[in-house]
Amino acid sequence: MNAYFKEYFDYKTLAICIALLVIGLSSIYSATFDINNAYNFHKQLMWAITGLIIMLTVAVIPIRTIQRMAFASYLILLVVLVIVLVIGSRVKGSKSWFGVGGMGGQPSEFAKITTVLAFAAYLSKPNISIANGKHLIIAVIIFAVPMVLVLAQPDLGTMLVFFGTALPLLYWAGASNFVLIAIIVPIMIAAGALLGTISFLLAIAAGGVLLFKFRKNYFAIATVFGLAIIIGLSVQLVYEHMPVYQQKRISTFLNPESDLLGAGYNVVQSKIAIGSGGFFGKGYLHGTQTQLNYIPEQWTDFIFCVPGEEFGFFGSSILIALYLSLLIHGLHVAGMVRNRFGSLAIIGLLGIFTVHICENVGMSMGLMPVIGIPLPFLSYGGSSLVAAMIIGGLMMNFYAHRKEY
Repeated sequence: MNAYFKEYFDYKTLAICIALLVIGLSSIYSATFDINNAYNFHKQLMWAITGLIIMLTVAVIPIRTIQRMAFASYLILLVVLVIVLVIGSRVKGSKSWFGVGGMGGQPSEFAKITTVLAFAAYLSKPNISIANGKHLIIAVIIFAVPMVLVLAQPDLGTMLVFFGTALPLLYWAGASNFVLIAIIVPIMIAAGALLGTISFLLAIAAGGVLLFKFRKNYFAIATVFGLAIIIGLSVQLVYEHMPVYQQKRISTFLNPESDLLGAGYNVVQSKIAIGSGGFFGKGYLHGTQTQLNYIPEQWTDFIFCVPGEEFGFFGSSILIALYLSLLIHGLHVAGMVRNRFGSLAIIGLLGIFTVHICENVGMSMGLMPVIGIPLPFLSYGGSSLVAAMIIGGLMMNFYAHRKEY
């Protein structure tokens, strides 16, 4: 029995997930300590226990069963995403929640997982190849459908997570460099257009060079380049039709000090909190920014400020090191897994984690726009926490079945 657990049980993933879970619960307790909001901590504790049970359950499901269930789960979540557009609750401008009483759920958190599994299941079929144009289009559609539904809510942050997850998956599946560049260039030009005329022109020039360097044929270059420029020219029109709160998030990212008492308030206070922590921090439950509630609902999207202020650069580095260890271990497992479905799925799941971590930590430090996505295992929220635990369980599962074809 001991030999079996040593060979097949992924202790490292479990240990890292539990460590992050403990840090998250401690941070939420600290953030709610002095404002009589212990109810949120108790709810998160309940979700943590539930998530841990689900995580261990997912870890022992046969990998073939997960593969067979992938498309059905994907279709069910698509239906749920449609339903939430009709009867969902609107929270912070986005109609992406089901809410009953004091409880609620965000189906898009689970749709990310089912989309990755469906993508992996499709491309793991023996007669499917990413080099085939038809198969590539179908693979892209698998991601595009939930992205459109999420954007309709509108939830720009989650839509970007889908996009950020699709790129490494396509790469791992064997997509050509031109296909990847053809996806990146329009986004790069659109971002340049958002920053100003000079940035727009520079992005066009850089995009043209990249497309030419990785060219497939001149017709393909012209098609992608033309579409990219059209997208870039449309950015201002799209921006003007965005909800006001999303416009403020973008303008605040470009200049946080432009609205110190409005959209830029959280970012500025977050930077103050993290900076005031110094090297070793102010000590647990002694963070002034945290305890005096300078950042509203700090236990949600800006939870990184809590360990940043209370444990300083040293504590924040340990937290980042835990995330890096999880991602590096996941990449190692993806390389070991002989089952193509499992290998592809791990890369997609790691992509979800990577985008969340980079964006959340970056926005807390004023380096990324505030788009409202949680920090895995740390941010308050049942849906995001359980989804993170499911991903951890799937990573453990694929590790256990790494020698199966």
